[in-house]
Amino acid sequence: MRTRMIAGNWKMNNNAAVTGEFVKKLEAWLDSDEVGKKSAAAVKDKKIEIVIAPPFTSIGAAVAAKKGSLISLSAQNAYFEPKGAFTGEISLSMIEETGCKYVILGHSERRHIFGETDELLEKKLAATLATKLLPIFCVGELLEDRESGATNDVLTTQLKRVWKNLKGDVVGEKVVIAYEPVWAIGTGKTASNDDAQKACAFIRDLAASDFGRKTADALRILYGGSAKADNSAGILSQPDIDGLLIGGASVAPESFEKIISTAI
Repeated sequence: MRTRMIAGNWKMNNNAAVTGEFVKKLEAWLDSDEVGKKSAAAVKDKKIEIVIAPPFTSIGAAVAAKKGSLISLSAQNAYFEPKGAFTGEISLSMIEETGCKYVILGHSERRHIFGETDELLEKKLAATLATKLLPIFCVGELLEDRESGATNDVLTTQLKRVWKNLKGDVVGEKVVIAYEPVWAIGTGKTASNDDAQKACAFIRDLAASDFGRKTADALRILYGGSAKADNSAGILSQPDIDGLLIGGASVAPESFEKIISTAI
């Protein structure tokens, strides 16, 4: 059974003080509230995993506030070079030192605002897999791609480029794929349960064709794109969706807790 992941990508939100309070409130909920305790038990039984991705400057505050091991941390980005004259970038070894378990790569905002290419992301993914960090690798289509029927072509291009030199056991055991239709991110629009399932099933079938069914069955695939408490249960009920990469609804602990409760 694949462990479900509920991951909050805070983007450029929550300073260090707010992050510390968030972690304290979330841990208190996991320790005292009836649903929170059930969620904590599910984490301990490896049925779900709770992940938050604060801004770089707030990761230390999250580590300092965290008293237990129920919450895992992720960075939102990384550069593939180990060191050097790359102003403004953060290396994977620097992220490892913070105590993060995961790093998000290829988010649509990195692709479409900052111009990250498949070539660059191939290097980032390979560099990440050479460390102890685990990648949450994002893929997804633009609105014009969906309307023209090119969704599967886009997903094929984005995935085959980055994993063409990887081994199946590495992909199945270490990589998390997040399908995030770009037209649904921050817009309030969400892919229907059926549309999200079809895209995630296609990704799993693509993994099966490239690496075999064992890898495909092990691969965790998340959905991202305006996921919130009132639609998360339906999305999570789909057989090929193993969790959520949540944006705005993860910034406040109360809304994040409601989403977690739909995953247990």
